[in-house]
Amino acid sequence: MTERRVVVATHGHCFDGLCSAVMFTRLMKHLGAGEAFAYHSCGYGPGQNGVDPKLLDGDTNAILDFRFSAAKSLTWYFDHHVSAFATPEDRAAYDARAAESDRRFFHDGAYSSCTKLIADIGAARFGLDPKPTEELVRWADMIDSAAFPNAEMAVERREPELQLMTVVEHTGDDAFLTRFVPRLLEAPLAEVARAPDVVAAYEPLGRAHHAFIDLVRERAVEKDGVVLVDLSDRIIEVAGKFVTYALHPKSAYSVLLSRSKSKCKISIGYNPWSPVPRRHDIAKICERHGGGGHPVVGAISLAANAVDQAKALSASIAAELAT
Repeated sequence: MTERRVVVATHGHCFDGLCSAVMFTRLMKHLGAGEAFAYHSCGYGPGQNGVDPKLLDGDTNAILDFRFSAAKSLTWYFDHHVSAFATPEDRAAYDARAAESDRRFFHDGAYSSCTKLIADIGAARFGLDPKPTEELVRWADMIDSAAFPNAEMAVERREPELQLMTVVEHTGDDAFLTRFVPRLLEAPLAEVARAPDVVAAYEPLGRAHHAFIDLVRERAVEKDGVVLVDLSDRIIEVAGKFVTYALHPKSAYSVLLSRSKSKCKISIGYNPWSPVPRRHDIAKICERHGGGGHPVVGAISLAANAVDQAKALSASIAAELAT
């Protein structure tokens, strides 16, 4: 008898994307919907702004925590990004699928993580027991919504779960997902995060992260409540979130330009610990330039050689946020 194959395309290099794949795999196993699972790490960037329909070649095909695709082969969809739909036609296609009697398409921009969305829908509609993965959901939700008690916790990354987050953000490709989704199904998050291979993988990344903090401290310029950091003059593969908020706790927004071997990335965020109320929808700002995200955080990717364009755009967005 041929094994039923489930293809899972999820947000790659992202802790919530990994945890969403774990939660969805639990749901499929609970429903008896598949025996063999394949995982694809999806990213945003030049030429990477959607899931290639050719990847959706399983008996069951899912997209999680990532931009919607109107591919007819798609059978499940979960996401919480407000920028999930690239065109009105995509939104209409989603609405049609979400209206089906045996609903398998779920989008809710009010959710703080896709992992929690899958867990809640799984429990409410399909009888999935939430108890075994409560800690997984709690950490995914806290990380993706930046619901840390303070910026220092997010920046210092002393907790093993945050160190695993760092490893995922740096190495979370197809092969990584294929190894770690089964591990997180079989063992608690705390155990996986403290495993020797995770500790070893984090060590060089931790050193790079602390060097990144020093660089941001040196380069950050705060003006009118907006911190602008331009790191485009060097290749940076480990760029941490929340650093500007710890260094400039009274700031309202952060615009950070970094450059890797593959792209220039503009990371934009609202400081969740700021005394200043948020006045801008960051997702909409990013969408205007081919990016996306949430009202409080988002990103834009440009080609690696588009440094001048990225610098000008970063400055322009910082000026817009300051108004």
